[in-house]
Amino acid sequence: MNRTVRLILLAIVALIICGVAPFIGPSFADDETMRRVLYTLRLPRAGAAFAAGATLALCGMVFQSLFRNDLASPYTLGVSGGASFGAALAILLGLPGLFGIPGVPLAAFCGALVSVVIVWRLSLVSHRAGSQTMLLAGVAVGFFFSGLTVLVQYLADYSHSYRILHWLMGSLDSAGSGELLKLAPFVPVACLAALFHRELDLMSLGEETSAARGLDPKKMSLILFALTSVAVAGVVAVTGPIGFVGLMAPHIARMLVGPSHRLLGPATFFTGGALLVLCDTCARILIAPAEIPVGVITALLGGPFFLWLLLRK
Repeated sequence: MNRTVRLILLAIVALIICGVAPFIGPSFADDETMRRVLYTLRLPRAGAAFAAGATLALCGMVFQSLFRNDLASPYTLGVSGGASFGAALAILLGLPGLFGIPGVPLAAFCGALVSVVIVWRLSLVSHRAGSQTMLLAGVAVGFFFSGLTVLVQYLADYSHSYRILHWLMGSLDSAGSGELLKLAPFVPVACLAALFHRELDLMSLGEETSAARGLDPKKMSLILFALTSVAVAGVVAVTGPIGFVGLMAPHIARMLVGPSHRLLGPATFFTGGALLVLCDTCARILIAPAEIPVGVITALLGGPFFLWLLLRK
């Protein structure tokens, strides 16, 4: 089957999944109640899940090409660690919101940006602002902020510690139209990074090869680094760190349409969105009326997928 046709079919299936998912779950005898639940809760939540999943998937695709590493994910550069520390600190101290934005998402976004700036400065100090330098700096910064998050959680009381733990699991249980609007600006940022498909094709061949063909790998690494980091920071600030979507979706899309980023970008977008919608639907209905944090579902899928990648290589 032609790869373009596969992409079109993938897009259709993804949109069907997003449209059908809100209708799956407990129903109500009262039509008015069911209508209210559907339009005010489930539809916006499915939209938020699709937006978050598509953004994380695109950023994962960019990172895997940028670092030439099949196991790279959107949280490789320490964004998740910085966001987690900011959110944990806001919960512990009860930080107020600003400009109508609640304190926890605002602190998480600021923490993520701080980690991004630190990684960027470290890569400049080393005088080798290439992708591998960023990768090592991001891993180190992520470990540092993870340690600070554990310290904050240790200092918190039981109620604050439980809230921190729940946020760290990643969840869409409170997602509605407000969360969808907060996520919406970051989807185009990730799409903008994916538009550099020719540059990504060259970067995936190695920095020396891309430089020999007229591309400045250091400059392109910084541009992609900035775009993807802002997009991931925005998603994590709203949903918490939902792992493995950015790892799994690009590989699934690559198996369907091949490695060329001209088709891989759109395929990854629809795969990531549909994947997180499916995971969130499972999280919502498996133990209804209670819910499982969607980050737990993605981790249960991502662990075996991670091992499969290792064994395949």
